Amino acid sequence: MKQSDVAIAGGGVIGGSIAMELARAGLRVAVFDRQKPGQEASWASAGIISPAPENPGMIATVELGKKSAALYPEFVALVEEISGQSAGFRPKGTLEALFSHDTKAELSTIIAVHHGLGLKAEPLRAEDARELEPALSEEVEAAVLRPEEASIDNRALTAAVLVAAERSGAELFAGSSVKAIWREGQGCRGLVLQNEKVEAKWTIITAGCFSGTIEGVAAYAPVRPAKGQMAALRADELKIERVLWSEKIYLVPRNDGRILAGATVEYAGFDKRVTAGGIERILSAAIELAPGLKNARLEEMWAGLRPDSPDHLPILGPTDLDGLLMATGHFRSGILLTPITAQLIREWITEQKVSLDWDRFSPMRFQAAAANAAQHAPA
Repeated sequence: MKQSDVAIAGGGVIGGSIAMELARAGLRVAVFDRQKPGQEASWASAGIISPAPENPGMIATVELGKKSAALYPEFVALVEEISGQSAGFRPKGTLEALFSHDTKAELSTIIAVHHGLGLKAEPLRAEDARELEPALSEEVEAAVLRPEEASIDNRALTAAVLVAAERSGAELFAGSSVKAIWREGQGCRGLVLQNEKVEAKWTIITAGCFSGTIEGVAAYAPVRPAKGQMAALRADELKIERVLWSEKIYLVPRNDGRILAGATVEYAGFDKRVTAGGIERILSAAIELAPGLKNARLEEMWAGLRPDSPDHLPILGPTDLDGLLMATGHFRSGILLTPITAQLIREWITEQKVSLDWDRFSPMRFQAAAANAAQHAPA
């Protein structure tokens, strides 16, 4: 039987970052992944670092996102220093393009919402937007510049985080599928693997959309997979500096010259197949936003599974089982929320308190909702 101070189920960028933080704090940390760590949502993401809400339901995560985005430069510097690898951080901002003919009203609403949330956003005339990003379509009517946003090469970041975690003293176990939490009475004693148990004072579930498949976890993390298809393009004659955003698509430039285009949101179970329809929607929207992409080479297509919770909000913090914590359900914000998630989990384990109110994201909210529904059900 393995023994550790902390047992982590799931070796993506969030599990790896938590492992790095806790190992640096002097704890013995073991991370278990059913395959090679870092191959699921962390690998499939676009790597956008934006706390701006995509819809009203996401406003609850804005403060969390702002804190995490502010941590990013220091977080990346630490990961790169320990790992000796580049994470491809690009703090160059986002340009949101508007195609509506009623752009004046739309623009003022977007700016007001952003400013009300304490986010920097500047209105731009279409010609000024195209001066910043000449690849933009002539059909763009106006734009919003979000100068403090960034992007990162999520695959490079994940690889660097996992190296940094190991170099900080954490142990990573690939091909170690977690079957269940090891529950005894009102406490969690660790994890149950296929052929052995892992004893730990603290158990953390960071298995993304697979978290709910671990026996004993679904009550705290009823996550489901939200499929996202993406494509990587290369257009050597096209220069895009910032993340470009429209209501249909985002384009994310990489340091290696590729331009990522995505992404769909589909509920198709654990199906990761790339479909003609999904890619067609992505490519047509990408060409609408940046017409020069019609001559781009299509270098790669893939799909990943985001962990989505019933209210689309992250699932963070302790449960009613002593020693059991959740860090999953990040939906479309996993890369954005990685630094703050790792910090808060480390604070809770080492200090039993956190520097930011995370009650809104408690794993216990689903049990409270279920109890409330049962109480009001007709007899």
